[in-house]
Amino acid sequence: MIVAAKRRSMDDTGGSTTRERDPTLERALGRAWADDRTWNLLSRLTALPDRMGGSSGERRAAAFVRDSLEEAGVADVRIDEFSMRHWQRGTTEFAVTDVDEGTDAPATERSFEAIALPYCPPGDLEGPLVDVGYGTPEEIDEVNLRGAIAVASTTTPSDRRFVHRMEKFGHAVAAGAEAFVFANHVPGQLPPTGALKFDAEAAIPGVGVSAETHDWLVEYATQDAQARLRVDASTTDGTSRNVHGTLGPETDEEILLLAHYDAHDIAEGALDNGCGIATVAGTASILAALEDDLECRVRIAGVGCEEIGLLGAEALAEDLDLESVRAVVNVDGAGRFRNLQALSHASEPLAALAEDVADSAGQPIVHDRDPHPFSDHWPFLRAGVPSLQLHSEPADGGERGRGWGHTAADTRDKVEPRNLREHAMLIALLVRELTGAEVPRIAADELRERFEDQNYVPGMRAAEVWPSAWE
Repeated sequence: MIVAAKRRSMDDTGGSTTRERDPTLERALGRAWADDRTWNLLSRLTALPDRMGGSSGERRAAAFVRDSLEEAGVADVRIDEFSMRHWQRGTTEFAVTDVDEGTDAPATERSFEAIALPYCPPGDLEGPLVDVGYGTPEEIDEVNLRGAIAVASTTTPSDRRFVHRMEKFGHAVAAGAEAFVFANHVPGQLPPTGALKFDAEAAIPGVGVSAETHDWLVEYATQDAQARLRVDASTTDGTSRNVHGTLGPETDEEILLLAHYDAHDIAEGALDNGCGIATVAGTASILAALEDDLECRVRIAGVGCEEIGLLGAEALAEDLDLESVRAVVNVDGAGRFRNLQALSHASEPLAALAEDVADSAGQPIVHDRDPHPFSDHWPFLRAGVPSLQLHSEPADGGERGRGWGHTAADTRDKVEPRNLREHAMLIALLVRELTGAEVPRIAADELRERFEDQNYVPGMRAAEVWPSAWE
């Protein structure tokens, strides 16, 4: 990685360029290369029993994040509590009830492993299995789901807009389904989880199953098989926490750098999003060393309850004066894989800034300019705040989907410490430049038009995240 200032000077011929040395930056990045802060925080978080939103584990995680930010040099770090709906899983039983074994023997019952999805209500029901393919609106429209158990893949064809889990579930509910089965599309990666709804009990039960189970369910659906689903779960009043503090000068405007620290209760949550919050802690340490270079205040935040509805981000957005937030950098997915990915959410200036910083540092970056509403930038983007989400992907591009995320295999062994360190350095360089940049706000009409162009409107309505102000 190049450890020099961004400023360049042209030689007399106008050809090659040289870089002015910045000893303070070089020292900060040099220390970051050997800093164990990111790995230590990741280890503390993943050693907890779980970090599900509203749980005792999430409360302990908030304290770990606070300690890490304070040790990094962030000032006035505090923990703010907010109300939420706490979902707790019980047992889940899922079986196909009339399996024809192809002999003279009577039909038998076959059980499969399944996990309830957050905000799944309790239930005990039976119905026909109906395969809805990828779960796109068009596929759901083609079948009769009235009283049925819908089975949908976690992926979407690569030549089409990605259809989110909540959208698939919403369309299945609207079509009259009695239950929803969300099937992993990647072999060997276990049953997936993910919220059915934001901060409220869902209308019908929903469960996740593995790709291997999906293969059988698709076959049984062609045989008009029946299935039975029993779920024990509860949703009660609870609380969660946001952790935040500041760096840099006391200015009227600020840059918000955030990541969520919660995770699903079935795994360690290393990739999603232990890597993200650990990377932010590393970034905070670098920015603290570069504090004199920051041209406006930077607020560093770890937010709770992202996985069950962006609840921490919503609470933080309500507490802040959004007119004073110049831009949001949402670290959700950075640090997982080798190459940094920048989602600029319809802001060309943010896309250009991310590309300039990556080029200056000699690092590859993958761009996605289309907006989406399914991460912690959304409460801010919805209000017009330019938002950059930093994700990552394997050097070979990888397969579409979450990979190990949202499964019981989202564990610390999947993480490479060098990715955490390098992404912390890149994000620090990006935030430093962003403090001196003027980035236009996103007009509501322009943002709505971008979602309409992506054909996102039906899905956002089905997932109940379409802004009422856009009606």
